[in-house]
Order: sequence, then structure tokens, then C-alpha cells
Amino acid sequence: MPFIPHTQQDIDQMLSVIGVDSIDALFDEIPGELQTGIDGVPEGLGEMAVTRLMEERAARDPRDLCFIGAGAYDHHIPAAVWQITTRGEYYSAYTPYQAEASQGNLQLIYEYQTMMAGLTGMEVSNASMYDGASALGEAALMAVRANRRSRSRRILMPTTVNPLYRRTAEVIVGNQGITFEPLDYDPATGTIDSGSLPTDPGDVAALVIPQPNFFGALEDVDALTDWAHDQGALVIAVVNPTAMAVLSAPGSWGAEGADIVCGEGQPLGIPLSSGGPYYGFMCCRKSHLRQLPGRLVARAVDADGRDGYTLTLQAREQHIRRSKATSNICTNQGLMVTASTIYMALLGADGLAAVAGRSHANTRALVEKLTALPGVERAFGGAYFHEAVLRLPRPAGEVLEALAERGILGGCRLAGDYPELGEALLVSATERRTGADLDRYAAALAEVLA
Repeated sequence: MPFIPHTQQDIDQMLSVIGVDSIDALFDEIPGELQTGIDGVPEGLGEMAVTRLMEERAARDPRDLCFIGAGAYDHHIPAAVWQITTRGEYYSAYTPYQAEASQGNLQLIYEYQTMMAGLTGMEVSNASMYDGASALGEAALMAVRANRRSRSRRILMPTTVNPLYRRTAEVIVGNQGITFEPLDYDPATGTIDSGSLPTDPGDVAALVIPQPNFFGALEDVDALTDWAHDQGALVIAVVNPTAMAVLSAPGSWGAEGADIVCGEGQPLGIPLSSGGPYYGFMCCRKSHLRQLPGRLVARAVDADGRDGYTLTLQAREQHIRRSKATSNICTNQGLMVTASTIYMALLGADGLAAVAGRSHANTRALVEKLTALPGVERAFGGAYFHEAVLRLPRPAGEVLEALAERGILGGCRLAGDYPELGEALLVSATERRTGADLDRYAAALAEVLA
């Protein structure tokens, strides 16, 4: 909160009510030798000095034009989102164990869950996870528990899933006997190669389907979902929530829809913030509800017939389940969820669709401008959302460094995770990019390549 309005008279009155002489007396249980200061922590500063210090530190962050994407996106965030989110009622709130203590906070989470269930076309949403990558790991654990028809701990993992997600998920499930079996992508389209789907896969717990995938390409989700269900496997959808405003929701994929949906919530009103904090979302079918990890807020009716909100189905490790809990997620990213709930409420369905449409149009325009340069070409054909892979005639690392010197964050270099693509960049343009921004990037790239 930006301002604490308590006067000394207010403070003295509060201390008198609780029966202590000073604020220091509230901390008398802390040994005196620990109250003398901590090595390496500077003395407190006044308001003017703190403001100057934070302005200097903020100035270190570049104001470059961002065309990176790759899981974190530079979307416009209406001023009202964080103006409301950082009010004291939300900023300091924590999902309580005694639900009646914070009905407002729980109602907000309930509204968030309702919005996410609607956006993904699923029946249930939890109150969020740490981030999109760990949400995928938890989804894999959940799929193994929830698939009653399978005794397998095998999960088919396309290489078109974000490499960071794959590595994080492997860390989460690797010591639990669960294996990720890779599925290759078609070098012509950048989507899952139907030929890499085994004709006789045997007992498989789940298939992961990204939409859009890491390359921005659109997978044939209906065919993949039906194939997985025909094999007795569950479907884990990893989706971009902005794209869900214009693409078919996972709940409607194929004949039966996806079983579990997860992803990164950052596009919904969360700033890039030098890498976080962000949050992961997870939704599922009602039939899998009891295997859903994390917090869940439900609406009930009290003795007087009024709506009330409460945490429910808390089979978590610090309650009764211990090692048999559905997960070790100990909290939700409540403040980020607050921002996303306000963001979605402000924009509504039409606003989200407009953001998605504008981002897609800007990316198409960017790709057209860049591929008009000699030696620059799309790596894949086919449909894509607001990201695309471009091949360059020069080393991508050198190009990115030269663009950065010109104030442009030109994209994500793919050589580390996809060396077979050569000198390739993943580029993205959101609704924030103007025509002048696109022209500036094209001119800078032309200069660098020349």
C-alpha cells in the first residue's frame, strides 16, 4: 500500500487498547542480540531516499521493444488492474484456513475459477499453481492417478511443448517412476508428426497436447484427442489462455474433450516483471476432481440461506493426507490470480478475443515484413497464432546482440533446444506493438543482416 494513514495519536490509542507501552514491546519475545541489526542489511531510509533508490534501480531495466514471447508475453494491462490489485484488502490477503475470516478473498478466487473453467471449456478449476511449467508436472502426476483404465506410468510428450516446461516436469515426476516419451514434430509444419504416433502404443497413461505449441503452430487437437482416447489414454492440454478466446476450448476437443488443462496465466494481466512471479492454472473434468492438486474454493449456503465461500476437498499434505496427498502445492499465487480475475472481468469475452485477434494480426504483419528481407524465411508452413519461427542467413546469436544494441529484443534463439532448425528465431508480437514498432524491427534487421 502506498500510504499508511496512522498518526502517532492513532498508534498510542491502539497500544493503549491492547495494553502495551510501545510497538517494540510487541516483539519482546525476540532476543535482544537479534534486534541490533543484521549484517549486510542497510539502515532504513526515508521516503524521499527510498523513492530515489527505487527509481534508479527501475531505470536499469531496459525499455526495449520486446518481440520474444516463448511463454511470457508483453500484453497491455489496463491501469485499473493493478490499481485495484494493490489495494490493502488484496495486497496483504492470504487464502485462510478459517474461511469465514476472508469471504471477499475467497469469492474472488471462486470467480477466477469460474472464469478459467469457462475459458477452457472444463468443469472444474483450482485456485492456481506456482507457474505453467510446474502445473504441467502436476498434471502428469494427476493423469497417472486419475486414469483408472491404465496401470502405466508412461506419458507421451511432444517435443513441441515448451522446453522449459518439459525440463521442469521431468524434475517433478522423474523420481516417481513416470517417464516422458518424446513425440517428434513434422519438419514441414512444426506440429506433432502423425507418423510418430505409435500404431500400437500399448498401455499409455496420457498424451500431452500443446495449443498453440512452442513454435506458435496450431496442432490438430481434435484428431490427437480422439487418438489418445482410443488408446485408453487421458489428454493433458497445455494452452495459452489468450489463444483460448478465439480457438476451440480444450473441453470441446474431439468427441469427448481434454481431461486436464494447464498452462501459464501470465498473459492475463501479469507484467513481464523480469521473470515473475507468474502463476499456473489447472482445470479438469468433474470426474477427476478428487485428483486435482492445489486449493479449491467452493460456494455454499449458510444457516441463514446466504451465499458463503470456503476451501473444500483439501486433501493436502499439511492436513490429513500427508504423503498420500494429491500434491505438495502449499499455496496458490493469490495476488497474481487477483490481477487476472480483474483483468478478465474488465475485458470480458469480447475484449479477450480482441486482444488475441490483434496479437495474431500483428504477428502476421511482422512475419510478412521480416520474410521480405533477403535470406529470412519461415521455418514452417501452416497456421499459427501469435508466434512464428524464422530462419536467418546469419548466426541468430549475433543478430540478437546487434538488435539489442538498437533497442530491440528480437526473439528467442532456438539453437540450444532445436539445433536441427539451424539459425532460427522464435518471434512474437502482441497487441502492444504498433505499425511503427514493426517497421522499426524490420529496418533494424535489414541493417544488421546487411
